[in-house]
Order: sequence, then structure tokens, then C-alpha cells
Amino acid sequence: MKIRTIISAALGFSLPGSICAHDSRAQTVTKNFEATIPNISGKSLIAVEVDYAPGAASPPHTHAKSAFIYAYVISGAIESKVNDSGTRIYRAGESWSESPGALHSISRNASKTEPAKLLAVFVLDTNDSQLTTPSN
Repeated sequence: MKIRTIISAALGFSLPGSICAHDSRAQTVTKNFEATIPNISGKSLIAVEVDYAPGAASPPHTHAKSAFIYAYVISGAIESKVNDSGTRIYRAGESWSESPGALHSISRNASKTEPAKLLAVFVLDTNDSQLTTPSN
């Protein structure tokens, strides 16, 4: 799978380069790693880094029906709400998981002045080509 496809799939967009958030501040998604899992037939692992500019946000989205996600805050602070859980701010060094098919209604940089970076690791069916789909 090409890098641009992974980047586009990570957030459900097909825009080149930086991806604009709701408030026109940029976020950038970069593929970090991709491999099939040799001892789990039909499964792959894809990792992406999401760099949020100050105040940037991802549009609400659902994840691939087969995707289990591990999210880790590399730097800064990320505000997140998944499914019916409460909204929470995760700081550098903190992590959470998301179940297959989860609705991610809030995913944004918690700071208006400092950047933030998130590592998202997807374990999913190898044939799932779109990691997320925008919600309406």
C-alpha cells in the first residue's frame, strides 16, 4: 500500500500533504510502520503518527470494523472521546485503546498554543483498506 493511501486512509480523507481540521489548522498524518502479522493469519499492523498543530482537530470518524487501535500520546496533550465514554485529556506518555468499529467523536490537540503528537497503532484485517471513515 502506498504511503499517501495509508495517510489518506488514516483519517478518511484523500487530500495531499497536510490535512485541514475543522478550524483550518493543520494536522499531518505520517505512516510509521506497516506489516502483516505472521502468526495471525489475515491480520496486519499499521502505525501512523498524527501531528496536531495548536488547536487542530480530526473530524468525527469511525474506525474499520476489524481494527483494534492502541493510541499513545508522544508529546503534548490530546482530547479524546470514543463511543459513549466521557471526554478525556491524555498527556504525553499516556495511552488508551479503541474497539473495532469505534466512533471517535472527539480527537484534537488540547492546547491552542502547543503542538501535540499521537501514535495510533491499528491491528486489523489485512484486506481492510480504509482505516477510518468520516461520520456525518
